[in-house]
Amino acid sequence: MKIAVLSRNRNLYSTRRLVEAGLARGHEMQVIDTLRAYMNITSHKPSIHYKGQELTGFDAVIPRIGASITFYGAAVLRQFEMMGVFPLNESVAISRSRDKLRSLQLLARKGVGLPVTGFAHSPDDIPDLISMVGGAPLVIKLLEGTQGIGVVLCETEQAAESVLEAFMGLKANIMVQEYIKEAGGADIRCFVVGDKVIAAMKRQAKAGEFRSNLHRGGSASLIKITPEERMTAVRAAKVMGLSVAGVDILRSNHGPVVMEVNSSPGLEGIETTTGKDIAGLIIQYIEKNARPNQTRTRGKG
Repeated sequence: MKIAVLSRNRNLYSTRRLVEAGLARGHEMQVIDTLRAYMNITSHKPSIHYKGQELTGFDAVIPRIGASITFYGAAVLRQFEMMGVFPLNESVAISRSRDKLRSLQLLARKGVGLPVTGFAHSPDDIPDLISMVGGAPLVIKLLEGTQGIGVVLCETEQAAESVLEAFMGLKANIMVQEYIKEAGGADIRCFVVGDKVIAAMKRQAKAGEFRSNLHRGGSASLIKITPEERMTAVRAAKVMGLSVAGVDILRSNHGPVVMEVNSSPGLEGIETTTGKDIAGLIIQYIEKNARPNQTRTRGKG
C-alpha cells in the first residue's frame, strides 16, 4: 500500500514511528507537510499538489494534524477523501473532536459520563454558572487550549469570578467544570484503535500541580482499567466517529468521566509506558480496513 502521513515534522516521534511501522510491513510511506499541500477543488478531478508535484496513487492517509492548523488540515484531508483515499480518521470527526464544547454536548447526548460542565457568555451570569457546576473548587478551561494550557483551578468562588471576568473581558470562549478532587491529580489515557482499547496508562500530575499532561511534567505508569472504563473509552471514540483516539478519563465517585477525546494522540508516552508497538497496530488496522472511496462518518452532528 501507498500511505501518506500528514505531519508538519517528519522527525516527531509519532510521525517517525508510523513511518517505521509502515515500512517494516512493506508499505510505501510518504510524509507530507500539511501546510505545504495545496488543492485543486473541482467536480471532475479533485487533486492535491505538493512542492510542485501532483499527489496520486495513495491508498490511505494518516492525519497527524496539530490543533493550531485544524481548519487547513481538515481541508487537505477532506480533499484526500474526495479523491477516494481511505482516511485513518475522517476530517469531519477530527473537526468535531477539536470543538471541545460540541464534543461534550455530543457525548452528553449519548449518555457518556462527563464532569458537570457549564458554559455562558455574559458576565452577569457568572454567579449562577458557578453554583450550577457545584461551586468551588472548580476548573476553568479555555476552549482553544491544548496540553493543559489555559486550564485554571480556582479554589474559591471569588477567585473563580475574577478569572471568569478576566477571560470574558478578553472575549475568550471558556467553560467551567466541576473539580474531580477524588482523582488526585491523575487521569487515564486510553488508546483506542477501532473498537478496542489497545493500551492504557495512568498520568499523574507532579506535586503541587493538578494538570496531569506529560508536557507539564506529569509522570506515566501502567494501569489496569476496569471493563466500565474500557467501554466508556470505546463509546466516546465512537460518538466522535474516530477510528483512532486518545480518550482521557478521570476516576470519579460516580464512575469514569471523560475529559477529552484526542484525534491525534501522541505515541511516545503510551509506547514507552506500555512497551506496546502502537504504531504497528495502527498500520495493521489500516491494512484490514482501507478500501477506496470508503468513509464511515460513524458519529453524528
